[in-house]
Amino acid sequence: MFENAFNNIDRVLRNDEGLASELDYAEQTSWLLFLKYLDDLESERQDNAELEGKDYTPILDPKYRWQKWAAPKIDGKLDHNTAMTGEDLITFVNGNLFPYLKKFRETAEDPDTIDYKIGQIFSECPSSEIMVFRAA
Repeated sequence: MFENAFNNIDRVLRNDEGLASELDYAEQTSWLLFLKYLDDLESERQDNAELEGKDYTPILDPKYRWQKWAAPKIDGKLDHNTAMTGEDLITFVNGNLFPYLKKFRETAEDPDTIDYKIGQIFSECPSSEIMVFRAA
């Protein structure tokens, strides 16, 4: 399952004019995987809270979660009608998602929180990091 996904990412990244080296390739793959991981972490925390009968306030607003912008689903299947692609996706990631994530560093209560760490990661991530979508 993951092999196909990684092969597709690999194909797109290797064909993108903006990627000059393996380091660029690694950076592209890293932030994509981190955002997917973060969404899975949110889902796991939500599920655990429900099992324990507790409330959970997600770190990310719903519209910024991977499942909303990268892989929206209907009935467990990818919803191609609402999935962002092309320029819409580039505009969202550059203009909305990255700035939103960068602000976490400023608004976090403590540097030891995941919020702060998310903000720190994306504060160091220039908007050129989303070159991957240009060729997708």
